[in-house]
Amino acid sequence: MFNIILFQPEIPPNTGNVIRLCANTGAQLHLIKPLGFTLQNKQLLRAGLDYHEFATIAVHKSWPECRESLKGHRFFAVSTKGKQYHHVANYTCGDAFLFGSETRGLPTEIMTEFSEKQRIRLPMVPKSRSLNLSNAVAVIIYEAWRQIKFKASL
Repeated sequence: MFNIILFQPEIPPNTGNVIRLCANTGAQLHLIKPLGFTLQNKQLLRAGLDYHEFATIAVHKSWPECRESLKGHRFFAVSTKGKQYHHVANYTCGDAFLFGSETRGLPTEIMTEFSEKQRIRLPMVPKSRSLNLSNAVAVIIYEAWRQIKFKASL
């Protein structure tokens, strides 16, 4: 299916919501340290309800380690600094979507690793700063899944 990568997430309920999303869409979640919480955090667990056991979660020490673990997959950086809207790209099973932390986004040095076509963004009204991380992840994953006609990951 798809791979969701959260780069140094800071807010436990956002990650909990993404865990629940992964359990319900078949996407795999990759978390890149440092995390702003522990995986036993009460807010994270509450937001994820009892879906944690149904989600595939990997924790990586760094972006290079995560990238290496997904070698052979196509990557997209999701950012307000993206060059094309998310619905313009054509997604395939196995694609990986990298999201920045809630307060800092993706570092410039990581963004420069992606071609302009791999830097995607969500449309927003003028003067908007950003969407909630877990909401942005949901929009991207459902668009990607729609494009492959909601094929199951199994």
